[in-house]
Amino acid sequence: MSEASKQKEQIALWAKSMFDRGLTCGASGNISVRLSTGELLVTPTGKSMGFLDPAEISHFDTNGTLIDGLAPTKELPLHSAFYETRNNTGAVVHLHSTHSVALSVLPETDPDNVIPPLTAYSIMRVGRVKLLPFFVPGDPEMGNAVRGLAGKRSAVLLAHHGPVVAGKDLEATVFAMEELEETAKLALITRGASPILLSDQQQQELLQKFPPA
Repeated sequence: MSEASKQKEQIALWAKSMFDRGLTCGASGNISVRLSTGELLVTPTGKSMGFLDPAEISHFDTNGTLIDGLAPTKELPLHSAFYETRNNTGAVVHLHSTHSVALSVLPETDPDNVIPPLTAYSIMRVGRVKLLPFFVPGDPEMGNAVRGLAGKRSAVLLAHHGPVVAGKDLEATVFAMEELEETAKLALITRGASPILLSDQQQQELLQKFPPA
């Protein structure tokens, strides 16, 4: 089995896992994977992540020409921006997960650090999450907003829309996305209760021992 075929199977597997656990619903959410050749696999537009057919996943060559599969998600420019600005990016996941979206619309949310440092793994796997303003879905300006971060963030939260995470490979990216959503849930549960946050020193110790990929 070719690398492309294997990765298409993995995309469908992880997409269904996230859909089945309610991390995204309907036809929302999208995934992309960059192959070792530089070619790109992207989930197709208008398809539920719970019922993806690997054969329908969009496959682009290094020139951006569609080789096979259906038309890609309209959020492709958003994915491309991460690949262009973070050389170690091997996969990108974008969901409409409930708790993260809830944080994106609350006025007290810190736009430079959406997820408070509540857990060690949110620091290790996700890091600081930048809140980006609202864009109409599919607007190429979302990609430009990511490029404006100059590769300094592996995760962003689109206001009124959902989180986007880039990682070294598909598995690591899904794990980081899950960590982001669970920490967003914790943030909402503990909001107003004055939770004890990890100190700057504790966060630095975590990053030194477990440096970001």
